[in-house]
Amino acid sequence: MGQTALYALAALSALFWGANFNLAGPVLADMAPMSAAAGRFVLAALIMAALVAWRGEFSAMLGTARRYGGRLALVGVVGIAGFNLLFFDAMRTTSAVNGALIMATNPLLTALLAALFLGEQLPGRQIAAIPVALAGVSMVILGGGAAGGAMEFGFGDLEMLGANLAWAAYNVLARKLTPPGPQMANTTVMMTAGALVLAAAAMLEGSVFVIPGPKAGAALLTMAVTGSVLAYLFWSMAITRLGAGRTALFLNLVPVFAAIIATLGGTPPNPAQLGGGAVVIAAVIFSMLPSRRRTCPA
Repeated sequence: MGQTALYALAALSALFWGANFNLAGPVLADMAPMSAAAGRFVLAALIMAALVAWRGEFSAMLGTARRYGGRLALVGVVGIAGFNLLFFDAMRTTSAVNGALIMATNPLLTALLAALFLGEQLPGRQIAAIPVALAGVSMVILGGGAAGGAMEFGFGDLEMLGANLAWAAYNVLARKLTPPGPQMANTTVMMTAGALVLAAAAMLEGSVFVIPGPKAGAALLTMAVTGSVLAYLFWSMAITRLGAGRTALFLNLVPVFAAIIATLGGTPPNPAQLGGGAVVIAAVIFSMLPSRRRTCPA
């Protein structure tokens, strides 16, 4: 597969994740957050298991589960169950654009956690970009959902910050704990663990699972197929061939796609979201620029 095709796959992943922020609204109109989160990943895990079986890798997946089930389950609980519980509850009260722009800081947050817990070097550009990106997020949160330019802080924005932290922790844990071998099998085990925890949490909360209407059902199925199965697979393929650094740049497209889709749906971003989003994206891009190497004079 050529480099252009890999770039296209990474961009498609960003498009699917950006769409998730807009698809959550119709789903939550019919379903409780816990049920929606569980439904999305139960569907995704079943689709992944079917794909693994179709590829003739089901026995290999079972072997992976026996050998590495504990560590993969931990990754799935944090990155799938933890993230989605916070994501769906946040999307009840925050906007699609706000949520996507808050998540745009994830590459920086991931780099910070990797430096703290994996001992990876944190370049000076990333250190300098972190407070700038946080300032941009503050602009988005304080002015993004307010009418008439007033400043307000929503609990959904706080939950999205927690979801952002859970996804960064997922990236770090996946890097540290995911074993070598077929990545589709690893992803299926992680998704299954996350789906089971989400389903258990929904039952413990007493959420009554209702069959969603046509609009909500189509949105939930789209989130499962494109925003979960295809996005995870395409992203994994891009990271494997292009490397994490170059692939991570495509995360900057997530809020762009979310804003475009929201605008097409009749909810364009307001000035605070545009200004804060520009600061966030500029800070993240700046942090990922290669450092200039000093050359000795001849």
